[in-house]
Amino acid sequence: MIAYTPEQLFDLVADVGKYPQFLPWCVKSTVRSQTEHELVADLSVGFGPFRETFTSRVTLERPSRIRVRYEKGPFRYLNNVWTFTPDPRGCLVDFFVDFEFRSRLLQNAMGVVFNEGVRLMVSAFIKRARDIYGTQGAQTPRPQAGLS
Repeated sequence: MIAYTPEQLFDLVADVGKYPQFLPWCVKSTVRSQTEHELVADLSVGFGPFRETFTSRVTLERPSRIRVRYEKGPFRYLNNVWTFTPDPRGCLVDFFVDFEFRSRLLQNAMGVVFNEGVRLMVSAFIKRARDIYGTQGAQTPRPQAGLS
């Protein structure tokens, strides 16, 4: 439960071009094309000695869902979905991600930090919501993500 509206949280997640300003490990973001319902973006992420860039096609179903489909880069596959469900106290957020790197070295390295990475990412989005929308009426949520 996060004490912001689905529209507010949807807009934060959909603003891919701003990710390097607040997301840990996101070092660069380039939006190649964007329409009201879809964008294609390159994200560069770095952790430790690893730095990788990948391209995704993002489908925007405002305000309820954001689907990310991998197109090019170091993965065999990457799928993730954000779902925003209205609630009288704010918004229920579900985050699903499933991926596999082509490289066993990257897969093994990511496996070690994956849960912590998701926790940090969710916390970064919550902090970003507070920075942009303020804290009035916002509760202190506990970061939770549905992981598969």
